[in-house]
Amino acid sequence: MTGLTRRRFAGLAGASLATISTPLVALTPIVPPKPKLVVIGGGPGGGTLANYVARDAGGAIEVTLIEPQRSFTTCFFSNLYLGGFRNLASITHGYDRVAKSSGVRLVPEWAQSIDRQRKVVLLANGQRVPYDRLVVAPGIDLKWDSVPGYSEADAETMPHAWKAGSQTQLLKARLNALADGDLIVMIAPPNPYRCPPGPYERVSMFAHVLKSKGHTRSKIIIVDPKPAFSKQALFMEGWEKHYPGMIEWQDPQQHGGLKGVVPASGEVRTDLATYKAALVNVVPAQMAGRIARDAGLADQSGFCPIDPESMKSKMDADIFVIGDACIPGDMPKSAFSANSQAKVAAMIVRSELAGSRAFPARYSNTCWSLIAADDNVKVGGAYEPGDGKIKQATTFISQKSEPADLRKQNYEESLAWYASITADVFA
Repeated sequence: MTGLTRRRFAGLAGASLATISTPLVALTPIVPPKPKLVVIGGGPGGGTLANYVARDAGGAIEVTLIEPQRSFTTCFFSNLYLGGFRNLASITHGYDRVAKSSGVRLVPEWAQSIDRQRKVVLLANGQRVPYDRLVVAPGIDLKWDSVPGYSEADAETMPHAWKAGSQTQLLKARLNALADGDLIVMIAPPNPYRCPPGPYERVSMFAHVLKSKGHTRSKIIIVDPKPAFSKQALFMEGWEKHYPGMIEWQDPQQHGGLKGVVPASGEVRTDLATYKAALVNVVPAQMAGRIARDAGLADQSGFCPIDPESMKSKMDADIFVIGDACIPGDMPKSAFSANSQAKVAAMIVRSELAGSRAFPARYSNTCWSLIAADDNVKVGGAYEPGDGKIKQATTFISQKSEPADLRKQNYEESLAWYASITADVFA
C-alpha cells in the first residue's frame, strides 16, 4: 500500500465502522407556532366569527374568545319575552359547548385594553393575550347624558333594557305591575342605534300585554327625536288594527323637543307637555363599546369605520370590527347584520392566517318585528361593497294589508332564524 501502512489502514477502517455503528440522535422538527386570532365579545358577531374560524381552519389557527359572561341573554327576541311569547331561559344561552364543539379557547374575563403596537390584549386580571389578528365586537355603550336628567343609576327607575338581562327582567316586572289607566312613555333613541325596528316592536309588545289584561284605558306615548322610523307605515297600520287609540307616536314637530326626565317622579318633559308616567322606558343614544373607543378605533361619531371589503378597521389593518360597534354603511345595526359581517371577516382571517381562498364580500340582513300574535312584518336586503361603504344592492319589505297566513309565515321564519343564529354563536 503506497503511503499507508496496513496498521494505519486498519485503524482508520475501525474508526469509520465505529462511527457508522454509533446511533444517530433524532432531531425534533421545529414546528412554527400557530397564528393567533383573538376575539373580544361573544355576541352574534364575535361568537359567530370565533366558531367559524376555529371549525373551518381545521385547527390551523389558534382561536381565543374573550367573553366575561358565563351566559348571554340576547337583546334580539327580548321584546318577545316582554310580550309573553318567550320565557327568559329561551333567550339565554351558555358558552359551555363552544370549546367542545369548535375548539375555541374561551377566556371568561373582561378585556381591559388593547395595545395595538405590541398586538396584545390586556385583561382585567392582568393577563396579556397576544394576537396576530384581533376581532373587536363589543356591541354598544349607552350615552346616558343624551337624555337630560337621566343617568346610569336612573336605569333602575326608568329601565332601558337595551342591553338584555336584568334590565329586561326589570322592565317586564314593571310592565306586568301596571294598572288599567296607567301611562307608559317610551323615549326612543336617535339614529344610529341598535336594532332600528326594536323600539316600535317593543311598544307593540307593551300594548299586547295591556290588551291581554283588559287594560282598555291605558295609553302609550312614544317621544321620538326622529321624524320617521323603520317600517313606520306597517307599525302604524298594525297599531290601528290591534290596539286602536292606545299608542301615540310623537315626532319632534309634535312634542317640540325633549327637555328631560325626572326619574323620582316619573315625569317626562317635552317643550309642549309634561307627562307623569307609571312606566318610562328610556332608550338613550348609543356608541361603540368602550374598549373599541379607548383603542382609537372609533371616529368622531363614536362608532368604528371599517373597510367594506373585509370588515377591517380603517384605523388598524390587523383589527376587524364587526356588529353594532362598526359603521356598517347601509346595513342596520342588527344581530343578523353582525352574523353576516362575521362570516365575511372569518373568511378574510382564514385567508390571511391559513392561506385559504377569499371571495368578494357579500352581506345580508333581515329584521322581523312582531306587532301582535302571528302578525309579523319584515324588512331586509342584500349588500355589497360600493362607494366606499357597505351598500344596499337589493331590498324587500312587507306590504300593508297582507294576508294573515303570510304574516304568520314571517313569524315562523323568524323563529327558525333565531334557532340558526344561536347555533352559530353558541355552537
